[in-house]
Amino acid sequence: MIKSMTAFASNKVELDTLTINCEFRSVNHRYCDISLKLPEIFRFLEADIRKSISNQLKRGKIECTLSYKKQLRSGQAIHVNKEAVTALLLATAQIEAQMDAPLSFSALEVLAFPCIQQEPEVDTQLLSKGINALVKKTVKALLLAREREGTQLALLIEQRCHAVKPLLTSANERLPLALEHIKQKIKNRLTELVSDPDFDRLEQEMVYLTQKMDVAEELDRIDTHIQEIQRVLKSDEPVGRRLDFLMQELNREVNTLGSKSADKKMTQISIELKVLIEQMREQVQNIE
Repeated sequence: MIKSMTAFASNKVELDTLTINCEFRSVNHRYCDISLKLPEIFRFLEADIRKSISNQLKRGKIECTLSYKKQLRSGQAIHVNKEAVTALLLATAQIEAQMDAPLSFSALEVLAFPCIQQEPEVDTQLLSKGINALVKKTVKALLLAREREGTQLALLIEQRCHAVKPLLTSANERLPLALEHIKQKIKNRLTELVSDPDFDRLEQEMVYLTQKMDVAEELDRIDTHIQEIQRVLKSDEPVGRRLDFLMQELNREVNTLGSKSADKKMTQISIELKVLIEQMREQVQNIE
């Protein structure tokens, strides 16, 4: 199934006195670029979290953020680091002594200062088990979101592929008429310029010229690439890079088609093909 690289997912879990929230954001990227934002209390799990993510996601810039809030239980006391309070008040007094108009502060402001509250011992085994399960659950939700968007992207690309086919049919039908028209135009022009033209030599030159202007191969290759895109869209593997390569090849063939065209109708067809291919290319940039 086609997956988008753009998605968002979040989940949370209650572990002892902590409410832990996990958020994933992913956008398109050439490779798998994982960025973790973890509080220090969870830093020991960084390697496990990276492994859980890389096992499931193959491409995209992925940002994982873990945060937590402490919940006080009924009857639970707040433990204060008295030595830290003493050091804070001493430093404050030294600073205030040099101020013209020192400002007072409340006990609540002191309590909010880092290191004032003594953190209870954390059960690392409980944290490890709970957070790893939370990350895996959130990655699964992210994958589902990527699959939903990927389905829409595949549909949009498939629609453009179907729109290309009648243009190729029109171009193939128009090609013999366009070449004959060019040959006749050259004959008429030379007849006007030369009183006694060498028609045998002229015919040889026109055959060479029409061969150079023949775009049948380009039309065949465009058709082949479109068929390959439709096949790849049914794959269960990450196909973004493969599709990106096919878009480059399609663009090259259409550019050649446009440069060889000496017929108004063929030029119009090449422009319409280029628009459709550019629309597909923009969608492919978001596919894993």
